[in-house]
Amino acid sequence: MSMAARTQPLDDRLSKRNFDMLSKYIYDYSGIKMPHSKMTMLEGRLRRRLRVTGMATFDSYCDYLFKQGGLDSESIFLIDAVTTNKTDFFREPKHFDYLTRTALPEIIRNYNDRRIRTWSSACSTGAEPYTMAMVLSEFLASSAPERDYFVLATDLSTDVLQKAQRGIYQSELLQPVPAEMMRKYVMRPADNRRQEMRIVPKLRSKVGFARMNLMDGNYPIGDQMHLIFCRNVLIYFDKPTQQHVLSRLCESLLPGGYLFIGHSETVTGFDLPIKQVANTVFKRV
Repeated sequence: MSMAARTQPLDDRLSKRNFDMLSKYIYDYSGIKMPHSKMTMLEGRLRRRLRVTGMATFDSYCDYLFKQGGLDSESIFLIDAVTTNKTDFFREPKHFDYLTRTALPEIIRNYNDRRIRTWSSACSTGAEPYTMAMVLSEFLASSAPERDYFVLATDLSTDVLQKAQRGIYQSELLQPVPAEMMRKYVMRPADNRRQEMRIVPKLRSKVGFARMNLMDGNYPIGDQMHLIFCRNVLIYFDKPTQQHVLSRLCESLLPGGYLFIGHSETVTGFDLPIKQVANTVFKRV
């Protein structure tokens, strides 16, 4: 095959003008930065949307979005296409060690609430909130059986939320789950040739999924939380957006409650009502 045959026609490539319009909208809507170095990535991810919408070129797609009112129906799919959703069970395991050894015992001592309220604020396909649910179930069963818990799991992407609600995962993704928890909380398929497993209904019932944009002015989560996980999402935001999100998260956290962020993230330089108590673990003051 010749190089000419493999090369995309010039009028079917994402132009700088179209990229600038798309990246500005994505930033304004979601806070996600799209530098010019990501132009090729954005072009690749949006090609499926061109096919689905029947658009022949990026020019026609962007005209549909920005001149013909297409954003009213297309914005959710556009954002789904550009969000990055990496997830693992028991990712950054030291957080869950701290949760079991320090945070949860202190919450039990200091609060009389019958239900421990927790929030996975960027839950992706569900590995994080289901991991939180496993850890909470194990801890409360052994240390405070009179207490209950609930995990709110939110994300910007409707696509990953649908996958998370099903609770079905390839077996290799579940490998980090300890053997005893696997036995209790994961159903194996009757057909051993299938490589998919499912979170048991009892654990799934403890996790509620909802779409939420962390760029919103306030977060409609109900009562303040005892625990909030917001891991590996701040890295996609610039400093003003990080300040906005962290301030709203702190407002959503009970005094004495805990905020967990990703190990590659920091709150240095922000004026927040929290103090650091462990590596990337903070306590509301």
